[in-house]
Amino acid sequence: MRFTAALILITSAAAAGQQQPLREVPFTQVRITSGFWAERQTINAERTVWANFEQCEKTGRIANFELAAAKLQGDDIKPDQFNGYFFNDSDVYKAIEGASYILAMAPNRTLEAYLDELIARIAAAQQPDGYLNTYYTIVEGLDKRFTDLKNKHEVYCAGHLIEAGIAHEQATDKQTLLDVAVKYADLLDATFGPGKRHDVCGHPEIELALIKLAKATGQDKYLKLAEFFVDQHGKTGLEGHEPYGDYYQDLTPVRDMEQVAGHAVRAMYLNCAATDLAAITGDKGYAEAMDRVWDDLTLKKMYITGGIGSNPNIEGFGAPYDLPNQSAYAETCAGIGLAMWGHRMNLLHADAKYVDVMERVLYNGIASGVSLKGDSFFYDNPLESDGNHHRPDWYACACCPPNILRLVASLGSYIYAQTDDTLFVNLFVDSEADITLKGKKVHVTVRTDYPWTNAVALTLTPESPLQLAVRVRAPDWCSRIDYLVGDQGLVAKPKDGYFIIPMTWHGNTVEINFAMPIERIRAHPMLAPDRGRVALQRGPIVYAVEKAGNFADPSRLVLPLNAALTAKFDPDLLGGVTAIVGRGLAAPKTDWSDTLYSPGAKPDEVDFTAIPYCVWDNRTPGPMTVWLPESPGLIDSPLDPSISATVSHCYDGDTPTALYDGREPKNSGDAEVPRFTWWPQQGTTEWAELNFAKPRRIRSVQLYWFSDVPRGGCAVPKSWRLLYKDGDAWKPVTGAGDFGITPDQYNKVKFDTIEATGLKIEADLADGKSAGILEWKVN
Repeated sequence: MRFTAALILITSAAAAGQQQPLREVPFTQVRITSGFWAERQTINAERTVWANFEQCEKTGRIANFELAAAKLQGDDIKPDQFNGYFFNDSDVYKAIEGASYILAMAPNRTLEAYLDELIARIAAAQQPDGYLNTYYTIVEGLDKRFTDLKNKHEVYCAGHLIEAGIAHEQATDKQTLLDVAVKYADLLDATFGPGKRHDVCGHPEIELALIKLAKATGQDKYLKLAEFFVDQHGKTGLEGHEPYGDYYQDLTPVRDMEQVAGHAVRAMYLNCAATDLAAITGDKGYAEAMDRVWDDLTLKKMYITGGIGSNPNIEGFGAPYDLPNQSAYAETCAGIGLAMWGHRMNLLHADAKYVDVMERVLYNGIASGVSLKGDSFFYDNPLESDGNHHRPDWYACACCPPNILRLVASLGSYIYAQTDDTLFVNLFVDSEADITLKGKKVHVTVRTDYPWTNAVALTLTPESPLQLAVRVRAPDWCSRIDYLVGDQGLVAKPKDGYFIIPMTWHGNTVEINFAMPIERIRAHPMLAPDRGRVALQRGPIVYAVEKAGNFADPSRLVLPLNAALTAKFDPDLLGGVTAIVGRGLAAPKTDWSDTLYSPGAKPDEVDFTAIPYCVWDNRTPGPMTVWLPESPGLIDSPLDPSISATVSHCYDGDTPTALYDGREPKNSGDAEVPRFTWWPQQGTTEWAELNFAKPRRIRSVQLYWFSDVPRGGCAVPKSWRLLYKDGDAWKPVTGAGDFGITPDQYNKVKFDTIEATGLKIEADLADGKSAGILEWKVN
């Protein structure tokens, strides 16, 4: 089959009377040869792909297909034999997609043979009519399929199956998995659409996958089904579909959207499909809506790293300018979704501003999602850590590891774009590409050590001399770009974020130099956590200061206005990076326990090293921060220095200091304040302690419980009790009233006055639920 049908893209766009949009230069025509992304692609192919499959085997994700196949053959498979979450099939499909991209770039008999065997196991689990979902086959029963599209991710899993099938056929010319995917897509087409079922999946993905399938097969019915699904989002129940709400991207019809809201990954996948449709069909309603949503996201709801989705409660968006640093969610999958959407918006509009955002998230908020060894992963990517946030090797909900696998493997698709007669250079990556322009084959070479250095050499070698206008992106972070052809400077005028270089190409080279100074970046004044603070950026790279490699605690580091900063490439540091070295101030802690006013201790001058944010937490674990105060007056934490907290367990994205940080929650699901949770502990007995530097007389406490039900897995506990530390012994308080578990308020417990050096909560978690605390007041 091998991708015969970009025809529908061109035909539909032309029929709509719009200018033909850009086309990506697919990664199969691009070879990344050295540098930042080549190193990551090597690790991706050698370690990350096998780490994904090893975990899919170990956690039973792949065994689920064998169990489903056995059940189809009449074996007595019990529901409790199913492994993990109901959407676990999708992780296997994404890993296959990533592995296929790796195969497309270089033969690997071991990997190809593994995929052949795995695909055979998947195919054996498919129903005769095309349906394929191991959870419903094993647990719910096929009579219940498509009965809970809001929550159960059936069609989401189908979308990832389709993407994997296309990628595998593209890499190997084998249709074994694509045949499975097409059979399922045909079932969906027979089930949903005008005159059939009017419904959508609660997690968008099928929409963009069907568009890919339409291009791959030339079958217009898949494009029409994708249009139908996109159009159904947010529709009223007049046609049988009751909208689910903005968390599911199903509150407002897509053409009417004014802002980005709800679950971040869901939003990005739906926006990708809507943007594809705007390019294919010329639908101005989709294009205008996407423009509005893009502005809302990038001007009000995006971290400096390109991370999106600040609200851990819904893995999604908060209010405008609600971008806390330590509790930032910024899911790796959401960043990947933003890169995918920015890529599509660039193809739609031929405007480099979308690539600016894509580049920002690629080098920062996505690259941080995988360790330098390639076998451990961040789910969420905060911009500040007290030292408790690390990359595990897998997750129960493991969407991010295979997602970053497939993104890194296919990175070549993001570098160039083209029309029939114009080349667009979007990303500056050491690479080679073979492209057809004006009917002639053109070999494109880029030589650079970007982002560490500022020089790029662009060479075009057509089969015969060719007059071409090449457009080279002028990055938004760069204030000056110099072009040199031979020994002559080139005057180039920017348009839509591109410098246009019209010349006759015959193997000649343009030298491009970007001004790449160290910049202090300031946040919009509405971003309260970042007022009076700066982030360091050089080129597209955002920097962080972590405890490793520094004498000062990053949370106490001050960067005065006159501090000198120097960029220095260190080949032995974290795989070879350009670090920023400087001299700042280390503000000592002031003991406020016995005073209301204090002159404070004089800060000490210290040397420090900032590293690219994307490589933090690859050395000795410790605190990290991106935003640095410019004045010692901003450094003191509201935390009481005479209190410390210890807990039985703390989720990676949370912090025990949230127990006593004084941040008042608005409700039990408040995502604007730091939180502490025992997640993913469920139905167990857990504890949290406050320890005091000096004995305190205490007569009551107040607890504000965290709860994100029904969307999340944390609820108030079944019960709890309070103990106090008397010497070395823990004793229960006496004379206590009710130990309240009411959400959305403080639960106050009075008891006989005690003198203690510590307090301990022991909580019995609800069955199947975890719990957390937003604030713990001690009176």
